[in-house]
Amino acid sequence: MTYLSLKDVSFTYPNGFEAVQQVNIDFELGESVAIIGQNGAGKTTTVKLMNGLLRPTKGDVLLAGKKTEKLTTAQMSHFVGYVFQNPDDQIFQDTIYNEISFGPKNQKLSKNEVLQKVQAAAELCGLEGVLQEHPYNLPYSKRKFITIAAVIATDPKVIILDEPTAGQDRQSTELLGRIINQLTKEGKTVITITHDMEFVVSEFSRVIVFAEKQKRREGTPAEIFWDETLLTISHLKQPYICQLAKLLGCDGVMTIQELLEVKEYEASMD
Repeated sequence: MTYLSLKDVSFTYPNGFEAVQQVNIDFELGESVAIIGQNGAGKTTTVKLMNGLLRPTKGDVLLAGKKTEKLTTAQMSHFVGYVFQNPDDQIFQDTIYNEISFGPKNQKLSKNEVLQKVQAAAELCGLEGVLQEHPYNLPYSKRKFITIAAVIATDPKVIILDEPTAGQDRQSTELLGRIINQLTKEGKTVITITHDMEFVVSEFSRVIVFAEKQKRREGTPAEIFWDETLLTISHLKQPYICQLAKLLGCDGVMTIQELLEVKEYEASMD
């Protein structure tokens, strides 16, 4: 069932720059969705329209079929949480515990409920041992997990991650994958803006491509990354495994395992 929808949404900034043109997207609960495209394609503007940080110039944003134009940004954040690309734009408390607990406390939850929310979010994000640390005692890459945990603790149905893998090592990227997998298992929708095509292939079942202020196509990773015309128009590159598969004449392959299976089959036919 569709939970979040953008219907013919456009947005023009006060200076007259039109950033998004007639975007239509529907999101169901429990799905993981990647939004990709070059800088300036309209990705970040679009997701900020989803949680009320920006308001459409034209069109409508709907939650469970109801227009959100009368909801405040604070009210929208209860349903659609947004994790900024730069954690330093979001962190403002003196301990990691206080940062994660800020949202639940403002939801008027009991002390026990707040504690449970913080512990669950901290454990999922690998922060359970550092809750009394000052956020800036952790490196930039780890501060990203503080902001992710802070949004998770408020329990929105939709969570938007803006470039979560930027500056992350392999271990942290794998943790991000586990977080997304767990959230979708809980019936939440995770929408992620990323330039990391390998991360898209490994973690997302649905990909939306933006180019020149519009949504160009959506589909599975295979449908997107083997559409060479789309990639050219959108100025995107195939993931490395697809590039290798193409060199080996194995179009359509998306993983190393698939590539090995194709080559083994070919060898058996010789």
